[in-house]
Amino acid sequence: MLSLNEFWFILVAFMFVGFFFLEGFDFGVGISTKFVARTDAERRAFINSIGPVWDANEVWLITGIGAMFAAFPNWYASMLSGFYLVFVIILLALIGRGVAFEFRGKAKSPVWRTTWDWVILFGSIIPPLAFGTMFTAIIQGVPIDGDMQMRASFSDIVNWYTLLGGVTLTMLCFMHGLTFGTIRLMYDLRDRCRQVAKKLLPINAVLLVTVGVATFFKTDLFTVHGNLLEYLFLAGIVVYLFLGYFLTRGRDGWAFFSSGLVIMLVTGSLFIGLFPRVMISSINEAYNLTIHNAASGAYSLKVITYLGLTLLPFVLGYQIWSYYVFRKRINHKEHMEY
Repeated sequence: MLSLNEFWFILVAFMFVGFFFLEGFDFGVGISTKFVARTDAERRAFINSIGPVWDANEVWLITGIGAMFAAFPNWYASMLSGFYLVFVIILLALIGRGVAFEFRGKAKSPVWRTTWDWVILFGSIIPPLAFGTMFTAIIQGVPIDGDMQMRASFSDIVNWYTLLGGVTLTMLCFMHGLTFGTIRLMYDLRDRCRQVAKKLLPINAVLLVTVGVATFFKTDLFTVHGNLLEYLFLAGIVVYLFLGYFLTRGRDGWAFFSSGLVIMLVTGSLFIGLFPRVMISSINEAYNLTIHNAASGAYSLKVITYLGLTLLPFVLGYQIWSYYVFRKRINHKEHMEY
């Protein structure tokens, strides 16, 4: 039977996996507005395709951080203070992107719209790049001392391996956004999303294999739980092959599901490889943060479990309903105001 510590670790992992699955295609759509869309109408179609859901998708990040704060305060304190600058950059990028979505259509000046288009682009690239870099640094190990204080230098966070993780996650989000475009857009814009996604297939395959091999040599994720991560890696390869098959066959819904599943396998494998740790110390493994030494007290975990189990179904139900209501495809050939 699961302990409350294990339950909340799974719940936090679930929130982050859900965030990268849902917000991942938001990031990809934001990138597509610059690299796939050719006209203002097409850029508006991309933005409108996520207009009803992008802010709700970001709630998964807030909920995940909130769950971490409630259940694992030492994890929360060490990670958010140690990666303080990274989180500031992420938040500024997310804020800028949200403002750009609202402000872009307030004036018809080309300069005005172009400026906000660049804000959307950078607001869609920086968060996955920063998150990927940060989580890759965590599995590589960061200098955490006996007082659970993280004192990392620039090279502890930003190096070739962590940047590889960041670039890989960003490119996966780009592809995920393109597959989302195939199920939400119409006509030539939908076809263009499919064609660009096909071109990304070999690039992302190389990135995934490279980061997988690097992770095998740079971390203990492939050995700490026996062969489990190896099986997940093989499962990821199979899913990726199905993604290529569905793209070439025009099975857009299945292609979107497959690209999302690849992201879920990548982010889920990170948490599985960490367990029961939550942060790895590069100084001494005795200083690792775990689901036990980073957790709240037993009574606090019990109280927040009751609250979480009560509220979570309503949150999930609301989001499922919103996706159902706004399921109609976007026609970029129509005049759209937002």
